[in-house]
Amino acid sequence: MRRICVFCGSNSGMKSEYRRAAEDVGRSLAERGIELVYGGGNVGLMGVVADAALVAGGRVIGVIPQALASKEVAHWGLTELRVVESMHERKALMAELSDAFIALPGGIGTMEEFFEVWTWSQLGYHAKPCGLINSAGYFDGLISFLDHMTADQFLRAEHRSMLMVAQTASELLDRFVTFRPPQVEKWIDRDAT
Repeated sequence: MRRICVFCGSNSGMKSEYRRAAEDVGRSLAERGIELVYGGGNVGLMGVVADAALVAGGRVIGVIPQALASKEVAHWGLTELRVVESMHERKALMAELSDAFIALPGGIGTMEEFFEVWTWSQLGYHAKPCGLINSAGYFDGLISFLDHMTADQFLRAEHRSMLMVAQTASELLDRFVTFRPPQVEKWIDRDAT
């Protein structure tokens, strides 16, 4: 893996564990020689993960829409900062540049970006691993709901298993190395659709 995209909050959240998880991800990527691709901000967990990777000697590519860069939230100290016109362009470029995707704690923007790339994987648009760092149990409710979706047959068990969950960056990165996407159709009962 050459590059991994990290989606995370533009806020730091209320628990110090979230910040430590972001630092762990940034440092772990740099130590493994994996470049960080992220949303290009210098605020919240976004700034934390980027700074941790940079301090550890890693390369960091930020992708930020012009509208956000103009509001002075861009991180101008990155290895490379790509300023794009729209959020759609940002997401497409981040996905194109990356070999895998990680979500750290964050808000609706983090979830929207992460769910889009996971959906693309489910649809077979890419075969890149997707995972959550479940720092301080942040994603416990989401994981429970995804299991509920699976039990109620809105999400195939094979597709649910594509989403890896770990407590640490090292654990998740090790699992990414052995990831093989399932070869099943998206639809649970195609005849009923």
